[in-house]
Amino acid sequence: MGKLKIILKKNSGRDNSGSVVVRHQGGRQKRFYRVVDFKRNKFDMVGIIVGIEYDPNRSVDLLMVQYNDGEKRYILRPLNVNLGDKVISADVADIKNGNTMKIKNIPIGTPVHNVELTKGRGGQIARSAGDQAMIVAKEEKYVQVKLPSGEIRRILNDNYATIGQLSKVEWKDRILRKAGTKRHMGIRPTVRGVAQDPKSHPHGGGEGRSGIGMKYPKTYTGRRAVGKTRDKKKFSNKMIVKRRKV
Repeated sequence: MGKLKIILKKNSGRDNSGSVVVRHQGGRQKRFYRVVDFKRNKFDMVGIIVGIEYDPNRSVDLLMVQYNDGEKRYILRPLNVNLGDKVISADVADIKNGNTMKIKNIPIGTPVHNVELTKGRGGQIARSAGDQAMIVAKEEKYVQVKLPSGEIRRILNDNYATIGQLSKVEWKDRILRKAGTKRHMGIRPTVRGVAQDPKSHPHGGGEGRSGIGMKYPKTYTGRRAVGKTRDKKKFSNKMIVKRRKV
């Protein structure tokens, strides 16, 4: 896989001309980017966990896996997987946290993460700390998977998923404690639109504390900030069995 760690460049929301194109981004602590193996395509080869690392770019910790041929890769850390444990990717494998296999061979009711939506592309679903999807039913060509959002979706049964819930379940309960923590993360302050002047934001202006003064709220560029923004042409709904909880 080449280098597993590279210095992550920070552009602070600016394009190649230096103009701000994404607001509220600024300086942060220097970071390394760790190349994560979402595809888990080292098939039928046992890997041993030789390291556990914190990754500043994602909420879940990473595991360093060393395979029998000497190659090392990073993978997401599931619950109860520790140093010295063994993992494997195969069409059929033991139902053990950290093993990757085809979802058609995973029993109903098993928690999984790093689920593929498109075969060979690598896991795209359930990759954050504490996340888990659940195998809920099997059809002829598809497996029904309940996603962390509550949505139930059909996924082709030849796609791969990794067994187990991801670690750091407590991550969602963390307290940042001070504004400086946000600045270390590269997040700059946000000013409410109604507190700005009318040149800077459509919600701005007025005497004293005023409302937005318009039928629909808008973004700072004047686009409507209400209603559905999902592009029906881009996303297919035919695989959704049950909508997520709103």
